[in-house]
Amino acid sequence: MDTANPSPLWQPDREQIADARITRFQAWAADHYGAPADGGYEALHRWSVTELDTFWKAVTDWFDVRFTHPYARVLGSRTMPGAEWFPGATLNYAEHALRTAEDPARADTPAILHVDETQEPRPVTWAELRRQVGSLAARLRALGVRPGDRVSGYLPNIPEAVVALLATAAVGGVWTSCAPDFGARSVLDRFQQVEPVVLFTVDGYRYGGKEHDRRDTVAELRSALPSLRAVVHIPLLGTDAPDGALDWAALTAGDEAPVFEEVPFDHPLWVLYSSGTTGLPKAIVQSQGGILVEHLKQLGLHCDLGPDDRFFWYTSTGWMMWNFLVSGLLTGTTIVTYDGSPGHPGTDAQWAVAERTGATLFGTSAAYVMACRKAGVHPARDHDLSRVTCVATTGSPLPPDGFRWLHDEVGDDLWIASVSGGTDVCSCFAGAVATLPVHIGELQAPALGTDLQAWDPQGDPLVDEVGELVVTNPMPSMPIRFWNDPDGSRYHDSYFDTYPGVWRHGDWITLTSRGSVVIHGRSDSTLNRQGVRMGSADIYEAVERLPEIRESLVIGLEQPDGGYWMPLFVHLAPGATLDDDLRSRIKRTIREQLSPRHVPDEIIEAPGIPHTLTGKRIEVPVKRLLQGTPLEKAVNPGSIDNLDLLAFYEDIARKRA
Repeated sequence: MDTANPSPLWQPDREQIADARITRFQAWAADHYGAPADGGYEALHRWSVTELDTFWKAVTDWFDVRFTHPYARVLGSRTMPGAEWFPGATLNYAEHALRTAEDPARADTPAILHVDETQEPRPVTWAELRRQVGSLAARLRALGVRPGDRVSGYLPNIPEAVVALLATAAVGGVWTSCAPDFGARSVLDRFQQVEPVVLFTVDGYRYGGKEHDRRDTVAELRSALPSLRAVVHIPLLGTDAPDGALDWAALTAGDEAPVFEEVPFDHPLWVLYSSGTTGLPKAIVQSQGGILVEHLKQLGLHCDLGPDDRFFWYTSTGWMMWNFLVSGLLTGTTIVTYDGSPGHPGTDAQWAVAERTGATLFGTSAAYVMACRKAGVHPARDHDLSRVTCVATTGSPLPPDGFRWLHDEVGDDLWIASVSGGTDVCSCFAGAVATLPVHIGELQAPALGTDLQAWDPQGDPLVDEVGELVVTNPMPSMPIRFWNDPDGSRYHDSYFDTYPGVWRHGDWITLTSRGSVVIHGRSDSTLNRQGVRMGSADIYEAVERLPEIRESLVIGLEQPDGGYWMPLFVHLAPGATLDDDLRSRIKRTIREQLSPRHVPDEIIEAPGIPHTLTGKRIEVPVKRLLQGTPLEKAVNPGSIDNLDLLAFYEDIARKRA
C-alpha cells in the first residue's frame, strides 16, 4: 500500500456521480437540512458526524420512514453504550420491507430471485411475498407468538427464510437463524440462550452436488429446546413432516394482508451471534428501528440500490450478510437468494449466478475473489456480466492483487467496493461510495454518520498509521443489548473496556490522509473464515472432549495473498500420539459438531499452551508471534505463566517465514 500514490484504479465519471443516489441526497439535504452543497462526499461525511441528529432525521425523511407514532427527538441520549434513538417512535421493519408490494406497477415484478445449484432463477413476486408473509404472520399469532417472543430458523438461504423473518418481524417477534451446515452443538449454543418458541427447519440441504440429510440434527434440536411450542417443516429434500411438526405449505396458503405490529423504535428485531474467545457466543440484539434506518442509509445511499437493481450477495443464514441482503427489499430492490456451494460445479459458480440473475451489485468474499484468481477464472470472458456495475467484497480485507484481478477480468469500468463492518452492528463502518475513486487495497471512505477513527493505545487519533478501529459516536444499529446480560457488563466489556464511551471493534486499520481506509485484519482472536465467525471457545469445547487432548490453541491468520491459515495446536495427554487417526478424529469432531468451515488447516503438537497469570489462553500474542512480530512487542512477558513456551511458537513463525 502506498498511501501517497494518488492514482486511482477506478474513478466514476461525471455522469455516474450526477446519477448516484448519494449525490441527490446531498443536494436535497443541503436544501432542507443545511448540509454542505459543495465539497463532495468529504464535506457530507463531516456534516453527518458533527450534526448527527440532523443527519439521521434527514435519512428518515429522505426514505419516508413510516413512524406510526412520532418521535420526541432523534437522540434522547448519546451515551455509549445505551444511546437512545428516536424515543417515543413506533414503526415496523417488515412493513417497510414489503412497501413496494403496494405499488400496482411493481406488485407482479420479482422481489426475490432464487437460484440453487441445479435450476434457473425462480421468481417470487412482491405480491406473492406479501401474501405469504401475511398468511404466516397470522398463523404465528394463532400459535400464540407475541411481541418479544423468539422465532428461530435452521435454514439455508432460501425464500422461505426471508418469509419467516418478515412474518416474525410483522408480529413483533425476534428472529434468529443458523445455517444447516452447523452441527447441533453449535446451534444449541446459540438457540438455547434465547429460548425460541418456534423453530423453522429443513429436512436437509444441497451443497456441492450432494444432498445432506439433517433430520437427525433437527430431532436433536427439538429435544434440546424445551421452549418450543411449534416446529415448522420445510421439505427441501421432499420428505414428509415428522410427527408433531407443522407443514410450511399449510401455514403459507392463506390470503390475508399482513398485519404489522406497531413496536417501539428500539424493539428487538433479531439476534445475531458473534463469538468471543471464552464462553458461549455473544447473542447480539439489534432493534427494528435501528436496523431499518441504518440499512436504508447503507443500501440506499452507499450501495446505490433502488428499484431497477438486482442485489446478489453470496452468504448463508448464519452470517450477518444474509440479514443485510434481505434488507435490500427496503429499497425496492430485487434480492437474489442462492442456496448452494460457492464453487460448484466450478470455481466460477458465483459469476454464473450473477449472470443468470442479471445482478447489478454482486457481493462476495475476498477469499472467493482470490480463489478465482488462483484458479485462472475469467468471469467477463465466460459470462455476460454487462449488468454488474459493482462488485463488493467483505469477510476479510481484499488484497491488492484482488483489486487488480477484478479490474482486469471483470471490467475496467467496474466499481470495486471493499467494505468492512461487523456482525456487532450488522452494517459497514467503511466501504462503498459511488462518487469516490477506488484505490488499490483501500476502502473508499468511512460511512455516513459513522465517526470512524484509528487510535493508538492512549486514545490519540492516527492518520497514515495503523491503529485500533474505533467509532466515537453512536450508530442506530449498535446492539441494544446482549441476551442474558442483565447488567450490560458483557456488552460493555466487549467494546467499551479499552476506551470508555468509545466503540473499539477489534480491527487494525489505517485512515489515509486522502480519507480512504485500509483494514489489516482482526486485532482480537475471533476466527473469521469464509465470512463466518466462530469463537475459539467453540473449537476448544469440541476438541478437548477427546481424551487424547489435554489442551488446545487455535489461531486464525490473514495471509498477505488473501488466504487464511488456521492452525490448531494441541497439547497431548500423557501417552497419546498425534497420528493420522487422531488428526482425522479431531477434524471430524469439528466438522460434525461445529462447522466444516472451521476445520483447521494444520494440527500441530505443542509442548504446552501459554496462559495469562489468571489462566486465560493467550491467543492474540501467539497470533502476533506467528505473524512475525518480535516477542518483546507481541506480549507483556510479566503477564505469561510460562514464557519459555513462546519460543516454540516463535520457531513455527521462523519456519513459515
